[in-house]
Amino acid sequence: MSPEYVIQGIFSEKSDVFSFGVLLLEIVSKRKNASFYEDAESLSLLGFTWNLWNADNTASLIDPEISSSCKKEDIIRCIHIGLLCVQELARDRPTMTSVVSMLSSETVNLPPPKQPAFILRQTIIDIESSLTNDGLGSINNVSITNIQGR
Repeated sequence: MSPEYVIQGIFSEKSDVFSFGVLLLEIVSKRKNASFYEDAESLSLLGFTWNLWNADNTASLIDPEISSSCKKEDIIRCIHIGLLCVQELARDRPTMTSVVSMLSSETVNLPPPKQPAFILRQTIIDIESSLTNDGLGSINNVSITNIQGR
């Protein structure tokens, strides 16, 4: 989900762009964002990709099956486009029309991506412990009632 939807409940076409970027990175890497446990620093797939991008080592992100059937430059371009799509601020993300243009044309110059949203992965256990340790929140037990008709 896009940051603006998670934080403010706002949904727009740029939310779809964010989701497309995550999907594109999942396809290229053959790794799921939701169950990514590659890195000991608790990085998400987006954070892991960002670190590899900054280290100029995106080749290690690419799934070997895809690498054997496509040109490496095309795959790295897809990673670049994926990172542009997952920018934290909606205004920094391209439109889907621009994304299609970027994917279909090798001559379109791509701007450098900024740090994406959600680079750190936070588990439910981390969230619960932070709520109870600083006293700012609480964890409520919830009961579920079965409603039956007469």
